[in-house]
Amino acid sequence: METLDRFDIAILNHLQSDGRLTNAELAQRVGLSAAPCWRRVRALEEGGCITGYRAEINRRKIGLGVLAFVRLDAERNTGDGTRALEEAIRKLPEVISCHCISGTGTFALQVVAQDLDSFSRFALGSLMNLPNVKDLHTSFSLGEVKASTSLPLGHLGPRAGS
Repeated sequence: METLDRFDIAILNHLQSDGRLTNAELAQRVGLSAAPCWRRVRALEEGGCITGYRAEINRRKIGLGVLAFVRLDAERNTGDGTRALEEAIRKLPEVISCHCISGTGTFALQVVAQDLDSFSRFALGSLMNLPNVKDLHTSFSLGEVKASTSLPLGHLGPRAGS
């Protein structure tokens, strides 16, 4: 991990909260002039700390009322089989998140759908037909308690006792 100073951390915090800030607004909030702020943002982008900017969309407002958590079990965890399955999962827009997991199962997926019928069609028609799939175990979200894309940055600041 590269060393980030208080200005870099402040930039990351502000951009996580509002990625639409102009450079002038961001510079004012972090206490820098515009040119150094812009250079730091570019360095954070080039260094891979900032990977992109996007709009957060309310899935319910666009008709995606179902959020499902699917544990996918693979038939055999071979290198080629796992790579083929990963590539097939990446192509499914309904899968908004996929993680290779430890413990029971091979992958944990977050899947969105319009309703239970459309989820069922997707699970049976797409997920079950992916290469190397042995079984699916699904849980449905009954309500979001917390859904955030902001990462905690407290560990980047000065250490206690330093």
